[in-house]
Amino acid sequence: EFLNTTREGFRIAHDVSVYSLVAVARGAAPLMSGGGGIVTLTYFGAEKVVPNYNVMGVAKAALEASVRYLSYDLGPKAIRVNAISAGPIKSLAARGVANFGDMLKSHAERSPLRRNVDPAEVGAAAAFLLSDAGSGITGETIYVDCGYNIMGF
Repeated sequence: EFLNTTREGFRIAHDVSVYSLVAVARGAAPLMSGGGGIVTLTYFGAEKVVPNYNVMGVAKAALEASVRYLSYDLGPKAIRVNAISAGPIKSLAARGVANFGDMLKSHAERSPLRRNVDPAEVGAAAAFLLSDAGSGITGETIYVDCGYNIMGF
């Protein structure tokens, strides 16, 4: 339960999932004198309750807010900051989410494309955002989730 999140667990989740982006942006900005882009990954649990996602949902919401604030701060230097909200993907981090297999199944059944997102699709979206083709996009969260986020159930 989220209610049982410890102060230490809350701190660690935010340090790893939120502050790390701020630190990377601070370190990268001086190296990006010609402008460029920074992309991070988030998840649907940032805006809707996802059972068993708990403190990570709150951390991802803070991450998405950080994307907007960093976008504002770095925009005058022609540095764009965006997030990709990917559907559930089998990863090391996903192993820590209880009932992740059920989440994958539900996502595939309910998304308009009736499947889960492929990691290559997430990579292609990141490549687009970092390319000149994405030069007018900053401060955004782009969904690469087979349309799951548009569903009302």
